[in-house]
Amino acid sequence: MASRGQTETSKLKQSLEEQLERLMAQLSDLEECRAELDQEEYDETKSETLDQLREFNQSLENDTARGDMTLVDELNNMQLTIQAAISDAFRTPEVIRMFAKKQPDQLRERLAQLRARRQDRQAERGATCAPQKLEILTALKKLKASLLPEEELFLETHAGKGAPGL
Repeated sequence: MASRGQTETSKLKQSLEEQLERLMAQLSDLEECRAELDQEEYDETKSETLDQLREFNQSLENDTARGDMTLVDELNNMQLTIQAAISDAFRTPEVIRMFAKKQPDQLRERLAQLRARRQDRQAERGATCAPQKLEILTALKKLKASLLPEEELFLETHAGKGAPGL
């Protein structure tokens, strides 16, 4: 009997993870195709996706309130991800996805790529990558990953300027 409950819990968890992944992919695809859409179509599609995320979040809240305690931590992590996406704390779906999957190493890799691109671009036209850097560092901090002193300073300096969920 216990193994059947574990199997059901595992299936539910997998289903929820797949649904969250689908919604994150939908946001990511929308951002990638933004240039191909007119502003109204983009806004409408993003609004619909965020509404779906809100509904999913509400469903998780209901499941947590009446559900299996072994899933509570998993569901709470999914809710944090959804809330971050809805609140615009993270604007890049790829960062949201890495945050959702608790992938600090991949976030660090993305930060390193961002730094390399910034150096190339600064030589060209003085571009800045501060908003993306802030987003990645915020995700790392929320995952309780250790930050370098200069990263902590960057977060303190830029808090409230580009990451509402900080």
